[in-house]
Amino acid sequence: MTQAQPTSGDTASAEDVARFTSIADNWWNPDSAFAPLHAINPLRLSYIVDQLTAHFDLDTTSGQPLKGLKILDIGCGGGLLCEPLAERGATVTGIDAGLENIEAARAHADETGLKITYRQVQPEQFAREKGGYDVIINMEVIEHVTDVDLFLESSASLVRNGGVMVLSTINRTLKSLALAKIGAEYLLRWVPIGTHNWQQFVQPAELAAGLRSHGVTIADLCGMVYNPLNGKWQLSRDLAVNYLAFAVKADDQAGA
Repeated sequence: MTQAQPTSGDTASAEDVARFTSIADNWWNPDSAFAPLHAINPLRLSYIVDQLTAHFDLDTTSGQPLKGLKILDIGCGGGLLCEPLAERGATVTGIDAGLENIEAARAHADETGLKITYRQVQPEQFAREKGGYDVIINMEVIEHVTDVDLFLESSASLVRNGGVMVLSTINRTLKSLALAKIGAEYLLRWVPIGTHNWQQFVQPAELAAGLRSHGVTIADLCGMVYNPLNGKWQLSRDLAVNYLAFAVKADDQAGA
């Protein structure tokens, strides 16, 4: 069947793109403004690999357990997830709205000798020419877009029938207002002030409904919480602030 095409539009927030591209040289510096992403990267990578190997029945004993999977990382930034996914055998493409982010990602991949395709493009534009990915990655992106439904529509159109989507975002709760906005930006200064807009945080039920309208169903939800005792992030049943979602696109999508 012909892949359904999303409507035209623009989901990237110009303000957020400018914010991240202005510090793009620091993507791979764990002591920079990107320190929080470096801190959660091991946990979210572990979640992604565990979910993918289970869903696709892959060999977990292999040094490259993701070999054979075609993965698209939407909003890839400097490639913090693209590289470890490629190291684990996946064929990886990363797209981002910011040119400086893509340039930083390409430069680092060249240094490490990894073969990763990077494009400066938004998902709604990319969906007009590409498709059929086994896996779509949307990590810490959806809370920054200007049109959530168009973003999800575009992302869903890029994953093949029977493929999956892995997302992470921030719940819109009073707890997330206190911790992810006020605490992280104004008190702990983990991220620059203005990084997040609490009103753009997405509740799990909203995410589930948005994905379901485009033929994608959430199969797993898991919280990510910070443990101040050991300074590490861990998986949790608590979805009140940061959470991960694993979603599956049906094998037979009418019109897809």
